[in-house]
Amino acid sequence: MNQFNVLVVDDEKEIRDAIEIYLKNEGITVIKAADGIEALEKLNEKQIHLIILDVMMPRLDGISTTFRIREEKNIPIIILSAKSEDTDKILGLQVGADDYVTKPFNPMELLARVKSQLRRYVTLGTYERKEKLVNLNGLMLDRQAKQVSVNGEAIKLTPIEYRIVELLMSHPGRVFSINEIYERVWKEPYYNAENTVAVHIRKIREKIEIDPKNPRFLKVVWGIGYKIEK
Repeated sequence: MNQFNVLVVDDEKEIRDAIEIYLKNEGITVIKAADGIEALEKLNEKQIHLIILDVMMPRLDGISTTFRIREEKNIPIIILSAKSEDTDKILGLQVGADDYVTKPFNPMELLARVKSQLRRYVTLGTYERKEKLVNLNGLMLDRQAKQVSVNGEAIKLTPIEYRIVELLMSHPGRVFSINEIYERVWKEPYYNAENTVAVHIRKIREKIEIDPKNPRFLKVVWGIGYKIEK
């Protein structure tokens, strides 16, 4: 994985340095920043493939930084938050983070999640590749461009959101359980991730539906899971 640059953003130098040691051992180049303002500056200076981002930081916190990044880029973002701050995790996912790790974290778990996100970032759109274009009543999936549009208008999705939409649109009408969505999109065993999936589904609905509370495309099948209508 030595072709990848990972931006580590945390106001604690010890944490930045510790993460750097583990990533460098895997051949990953690490760029470090102490807060959100410095992180945005680094993003403009270098090609970054993934960001590890602490929530609680001075000047510009992790949630605000994620929001700013998502205005322009779809780089995978893993947020770091204290165990007690569940609202931070949910808010982070809502504004566009792809995953989260709680502090204090297991370095090997963080490394596994980094590798998983990097794999998905460079192989985006590798599910069942049948036709390059899928059109379901105006909801269009273009696998070649890795783009989703509604009635011809391009929709800005994060990498994880795109993967979920691609999975569901590749099997129109089929209901996927939360467990199955998580394991097929995140490519790791399901671990009490119902809220993680639900947050991403909610964000997708806000982007593709005219009325997210009465969705036309992305439907819930209560007690079972989610589907995209044929």
